Order: sequence, then C-alpha cells, then structure tokens
Amino acid sequence: QWQKDMAALAECPNVYVKLGGINMTINGFGWHKQDAPPSSDALVAATRDYYLHTIDCFGPARCMFESNFPVDKMSCSYGVLWNAFKKIASDFSASEKAELFKDSAARFYRLEGF
Repeated sequence: QWQKDMAALAECPNVYVKLGGINMTINGFGWHKQDAPPSSDALVAATRDYYLHTIDCFGPARCMFESNFPVDKMSCSYGVLWNAFKKIASDFSASEKAELFKDSAARFYRLEGF
C-alpha cells in the first residue's frame, strides 16, 4: 500500500521527499539487535527498493538524501549510511546525483548559492 500512497503523493508538484530515517529501530530491520553494526552493503540490500521506488515516483529533482542522525546512530554509523546512499545512487547520472545529494535540498530550503 505504501507504494501506491507514495505515487499518489508524488502527484502533488509542491511535495519534496527526504530520503532517510528508514533505519530507525521502529522500522523493524533489527540493526540495533545485531552483534555488529550493518555494512553499507547490508543497508543497501534491505532498503534500496524503498528508496528507488520513491525516487521513481518523485524524480531526483524532488528527492534529497538525508541522515536521521543522531537517531539512526542506534542502527548504523554516519559513514556507512552515506556510503549506502552513494551505492543506491550509483546508476544515476551526474546531474541526478547532484539533485539527490544537494541541489533539491538547496532549492527546497532556499540555500542556493552555497
């Protein structure tokens, strides 16, 4: 159902999406219960489809990768999270990556020129 809900929400042209927070303990991946923290590859394997569906619905120009730190710290390290985002975005073009990692956030938060 969430896929349909995201697609419906994406029909609103003024809505942007922050891509992150999915690794919180409440979401049931259980990262915080493991003996060792997950690798970026483990995060990608578990979350890639969620992110790609959302990017497909909204387009890179209305999506922005974000960390949910310090909350996500219970599940993974900051570096591992951002490495996972880089891996998820690896098949996107340079301009799409720029949107996902900075341009859409700069536009949304009116920080263009920084």
